[in-house]
Amino acid sequence: MTTNRTPEPSAAAPLLDLQALVVAVRRRRRLWCSLALLGLLVGAAVAVLMPPEPTAVTKVLVAHKEDQPNDTGTLIRTDVALLHTTRIAGEALRSLKSPEDPEDFMREYRGTGLTNNLLQIDVTGDSEAEAVARARALADAFVADHVKRMRETAKAESEALLDQRDRMRGELAQVNKEIGDGPPESDPKASASMESLFARRAELTARIADFDQRAEEARMGTPQLVAGTQIVDAPRAVRQSLPRTAATDAVIGLVLGLVLGLAVAAVGAVVADRPVLRREIAANLGASVIAELPRAPRRPAGLWQRRRTRTARTRLTASLARTVRDSSEPVSLLELGCARSTSAIALGVARTLAAEGPVVVVDGLPGRQLAGRRQKPGDPAVVGGEGAEAVPRQGLRLGVGSVAPGTAWTDLQYLGTRTVLVVRAGHGSAAWLHTVARQLADQRIPVIGVVLIDPDPRDRTDGTLWDGLHVALRGHGERLARQHGGGTSRAVQAVGEDRRQTERLPMWAGRVPDSDQEAR
Repeated sequence: MTTNRTPEPSAAAPLLDLQALVVAVRRRRRLWCSLALLGLLVGAAVAVLMPPEPTAVTKVLVAHKEDQPNDTGTLIRTDVALLHTTRIAGEALRSLKSPEDPEDFMREYRGTGLTNNLLQIDVTGDSEAEAVARARALADAFVADHVKRMRETAKAESEALLDQRDRMRGELAQVNKEIGDGPPESDPKASASMESLFARRAELTARIADFDQRAEEARMGTPQLVAGTQIVDAPRAVRQSLPRTAATDAVIGLVLGLVLGLAVAAVGAVVADRPVLRREIAANLGASVIAELPRAPRRPAGLWQRRRTRTARTRLTASLARTVRDSSEPVSLLELGCARSTSAIALGVARTLAAEGPVVVVDGLPGRQLAGRRQKPGDPAVVGGEGAEAVPRQGLRLGVGSVAPGTAWTDLQYLGTRTVLVVRAGHGSAAWLHTVARQLADQRIPVIGVVLIDPDPRDRTDGTLWDGLHVALRGHGERLARQHGGGTSRAVQAVGEDRRQTERLPMWAGRVPDSDQEAR
């Protein structure tokens, strides 16, 4: 009894796979390391080729009449803003007898409020002596302007108080006159009026004394503020250390270059959409990853790494040799981004098969990498793709081709009716992997599995499609049905499925990881 099971809908794919993004950025470490190194060199070069201008610094203590313990720095920020005015800049330039424009001079100095009453002035110049002279002139101009404003404020306040006092004195004189011209004290009504006049005179006398005291305090307070506003740190040149400046600029350039490189690598990885994880490559190709091999190192590898790579190649070669030997149809190796590694794998498999009988390698790679090489004693026979039809069907043969852009898809059947894809991780885009899977299915070439070259050593994702066997081998099932008389009965399909599973068993033993983890 056969039951039809509806597959459960798969979970929606995330908009951005952070694991794949991290792996893709890590694989492009040459890019962001190069940009970080470039930023380091540029920062150091800027410090050497464009040294900072000579700078002088001075500090001014600023006294304010409105100083309060809980002031949030409003007064000192006002002083900083007043420092950057054409009036103070012009006064400093006049004391220096410089024809420079005040607006231009304001761009060459800055003020910083260190505390509520301490102002720091930094000035640049063509030389240290000029910077020190500018700082002194600027500090003197600021102190003079501040003192002038305080004195004008105190004078205006004192004059206002004295004006009020004089007005009160005039009113007092009028009251005194009314008291002197008053009627005799015998009149009761006149007596009450005189008492009010005397009270008014006493009030005016007190207010006049108060205005005199306040005016005196206003005048006496100005000398204290004037004395409190002074230059507390004489102008001095700031010593510039070239090694320290170069190190600082180099670190800044390193950080900026690293951030820029990481951003470019991340954006490039998202835009390019090149799968690097096993699960992504298997899902896009519709076939399981059966083995992994590291890419040939650019520098001499250690003994342990060479031994591990050699072991992985030996196991993969034995697994592929069993598959080619036990397969009733010719098998091909199709590469994507790793022609050299595919050629080495094909030669290893052919040499293993040659020990048991004659074998022919059909070279369909661009540039005839196998057919054009010099034959060594004991090497299997290699023919070009154009001689594939002349190869006898009775013996073993192994086709080697490419599924890179520009591939003649109809010629792949002459290399083999079953294939193993050898794909370099991160080389092909997801769209191209989909194209490869679709074209192979249309040509009725089932994919036995995928050999992943240069995988990420930290990749722990599963590259096995447990529910994708019918997708990867749909062309094979149709061909078996035609071989059995063209029927599509369930029995024939079941036999075909059993046969496909039997022929795939040696490949599961050939899956070799590129790390110390257990072989899956």
